Amino acid sequence: QVQLAESGGGLVQAGGSLRLSCAASRRTFSGYAMGWFRQVPGKEREFVAVINWSGGSTSYADSVKGRFTISRDNAKNVVYLQMNSLKPEDTAVYYCVRRRTDYVPYEYDYWGQGTQVTVSS
Repeated sequence: QVQLAESGGGLVQAGGSLRLSCAASRRTFSGYAMGWFRQVPGKEREFVAVINWSGGSTSYADSVKGRFTISRDNAKNVVYLQMNSLKPEDTAVYYCVRRRTDYVPYEYDYWGQGTQVTVSS
C-alpha cells in the first residue's frame, strides 16, 4: 500500500524552478511533520527541508535556504517543495518523508518512492 506518492520532478535548466508534490493518505499525514530528503547515486541521503504539522515551523538545509520553500495543505494531505534558482548540484532523487518524532533524534518512518530532479547547466 503506497503511503506517500511524489510527483513534479523533471529536467530543468539551471536557474529554473520546479515544484514537487507529495500526496499522502490522511492516516499517514495527519498530525505529523513532513519533509523532503534527496539522494545522489553513491552518496547518502541528504536532509532538505521539514515542516511541522501546523505549517508554522520549517527548517532547511543550508544548501537550499533562500531558494527552496516547503509548505503543506492539511485539507488535501499534500506537502510541497517549491524549488527556485535551481543549480546543477540540486540534481538528485527527491524523497518525501514522514517524521515520526518531534524530538531529537528525529525518526523518519515513511518514505515515498522518489522523484528525479535533473538540473542542466
